[in-house]
Amino acid sequence: MTFIKIDPVNPEPARISSVAESLRQGQILAYPTETFYGLGADARNEAAISKLFSIKGRDFSNPIPILIGTEEELEGLVAEVPEAAKRLIHVFWPGPLTLIFRASKKISPRLSAHTGLIGIRISSHPIARSLTRSLGAPLTTTSANLSGGKESKTAQEVAHSIGPLLDGIVDGGSTPGIKGSTIVNIAVNPPKILRVGMIPENEITEVLG
Repeated sequence: MTFIKIDPVNPEPARISSVAESLRQGQILAYPTETFYGLGADARNEAAISKLFSIKGRDFSNPIPILIGTEEELEGLVAEVPEAAKRLIHVFWPGPLTLIFRASKKISPRLSAHTGLIGIRISSHPIARSLTRSLGAPLTTTSANLSGGKESKTAQEVAHSIGPLLDGIVDGGSTPGIKGSTIVNIAVNPPKILRVGMIPENEITEVLG
């Protein structure tokens, strides 16, 4: 396991590119987001996804959300983008809002836990967003800990928790580590808030009207 130091404000392109290539090769790396540290695997790689579940000790009945680099990437990953989703995206992306969509057939059934649904967001953290853009593919974003364990706010906490199980840790300093992302299921009508995280419930309901 190696540490890869990257500037959290102005990520070095060469280092981002190197990490993205490691992900393409099926490696599992921890990286910082605007909430906590996450575990990254190329969401197109079934072997990497299986490895990710094994590292976390996570049951396959639990879905794993993904990050994308741009809103345009939703096309092909989801069955539809409802009007309610468009309003929320306009206000809160990039940011700590995970939207639950009906998944397209391009999404691994393991990531959706065979529910046909997938959680997606665009991260506002410069490193996470740069990684997804450089990878050119969805990136898993489950918390960097053992299933049911405490979330990690720093690279050092990740190393202490599950470091030996990982191929690498992107050290981008401390993350806010206050709450996770707010989760809204927009695959139902009306949309349903599943978890209140960094974005308060009233801000979500105000946008939805």
